[in-house]
Amino acid sequence: MHEHEKLNYVEFASGDLSATKLFFQKAFNWSFTDHGPGYTAFSGQGLDGGFFKADMKSSTNHGAALLVFYSKDLEGTLAKVSNAGGTIVKPIFTFPGGRRFHFTEPAGNEFAVWSDA
Repeated sequence: MHEHEKLNYVEFASGDLSATKLFFQKAFNWSFTDHGPGYTAFSGQGLDGGFFKADMKSSTNHGAALLVFYSKDLEGTLAKVSNAGGTIVKPIFTFPGGRRFHFTEPAGNEFAVWSDA
């Protein structure tokens, strides 16, 4: 059910849709629906969204919003991200309320993972 005036969908650029899809499939078990050669969508991941073919990326260094995953096992999720081909750009650090790390997926989009444990 869609909620009135609530965040509903997010889109990211990806210079390599195949690599982006493979990374999220390996690291987080996502599935995708392709809509032609230049767009792929995901759903059921807390927020639905997609990736469109473009040579841009989302990075907090350039003022982009940061989407943050939650994990009950931060070290385990870090290992999954690394093993799937992600690049850790900020190793695990503490902040008020928990710990987190930042990573980029193969196309360079930055995400973070946090845990309260």
